[in-house]
Amino acid sequence: MFTNSINFMHKVGQGTALLGVVLPLLLIGVLKFTPTEVEALKPVINGTPWLTWLYAVFGFEGASYFLGVVEIITATLLIMSVWSVRAGIMGGAMGTVTFLVTVSTLLVLPIGEDKEGGLPFLNFLGQFLIKDVALLGISILVLANCLARFRARS
Repeated sequence: MFTNSINFMHKVGQGTALLGVVLPLLLIGVLKFTPTEVEALKPVINGTPWLTWLYAVFGFEGASYFLGVVEIITATLLIMSVWSVRAGIMGGAMGTVTFLVTVSTLLVLPIGEDKEGGLPFLNFLGQFLIKDVALLGISILVLANCLARFRARS
């Protein structure tokens, strides 16, 4: 009985974690196709030296659309990871890269709340980006879980 409860809680936790990474990817991915998000990305992309190439290659709208497509595809693959190991490996890898990139922006963007004395007090941008640390962790877990499932089948 106790073991069944633990297994149930484990499955609920896994499902909730997966939903917790899929929903932001889908909702923010769709938002990337709006003028509001195209404008909101400008300080993030322009303020991150390793992302500025996106504007040179795709332009402002195209960069936003590109990121939206990547986020929506990643979310779809993560959803499919429940049934497909290969989709999970791709989705986990794409999520890992996506969130590594967004977490890396914390290193160069102004994320401290100046009115409160700076770090560790986060401004709006810092509050928005810090959640990606957890999403990175979930993406790595999905990738590892699917790699283990793939190895077990081989």
